[in-house]
Amino acid sequence: MPDYHDDLRLAHVLADAADAATMARFKALDLKVETKPDMTPVSEADKHAEELIRGHLHRARPRDAILGEEYGIEGTGPRRWVIDPIDGTKNYVRGVPVWATLISLMEAGENGFQPVVGVVSAPALSRRWWAAKGAGAFSGRSLTSATRLHVSKVERVADSSFAYSSLSGWEEQGRLDGFMDLTRACWRTRGYGDFWPYMMVAEGSVDICAEPELSLWDMAANAIIVQEAGGQFTSLDGVSGPGGGNAAASNGLLHHELLGYLNQRY
Repeated sequence: MPDYHDDLRLAHVLADAADAATMARFKALDLKVETKPDMTPVSEADKHAEELIRGHLHRARPRDAILGEEYGIEGTGPRRWVIDPIDGTKNYVRGVPVWATLISLMEAGENGFQPVVGVVSAPALSRRWWAAKGAGAFSGRSLTSATRLHVSKVERVADSSFAYSSLSGWEEQGRLDGFMDLTRACWRTRGYGDFWPYMMVAEGSVDICAEPELSLWDMAANAIIVQEAGGQFTSLDGVSGPGGGNAAASNGLLHHELLGYLNQRY
């Protein structure tokens, strides 16, 4: 199996640069915020963080392609860095500390591009999570000061904690009834949103989570971290990995039931 240690170290360097840039503008009174064509917000901090990451990658990995939320795709080849400079921009612009920079390296294989390295850095929460293929998932302050992550061992939906982002997307897709049935069947539900539920699945503090509509940069880093912590990350159709346009993540033991609820349509 390839050794991705150098790529993981680079991803931490990229996250350090992004953290410094985003924290410098967090809660700034003069923060500039625009509305993109899809009606989602983008701040000057989103753009600056992605520019910084791209600049580092151009110097350190000039042959690798880059896909980012704000500036799209550049380059070709079997290795592609995928960047979400601020996952949770709506939180960021309102001063809510639940946001993170998501950085992933994906490699081409038999089943298309799949993540092999992922870093999720949430500096306003003083938290960072990471993983590399075959090397496990971790959380901590640095590569040398970290705790290995493991998903929970909860075996029944009735005993599970379910995290989600919002209700509107499920309703738009005709999946709201199944979603609501799942919330009634679970022990506990919370709308943490964005990257955080996936990290809690990896940590074992949440057992299942799902979102009905996502982009690749929202999922790539989360997927490898959940998988390396022993969990499952698929589309709602059950296809493994972050390429399906939506996501379901679990400790693995509850995944079949999770998909069953969320694929109910009336």
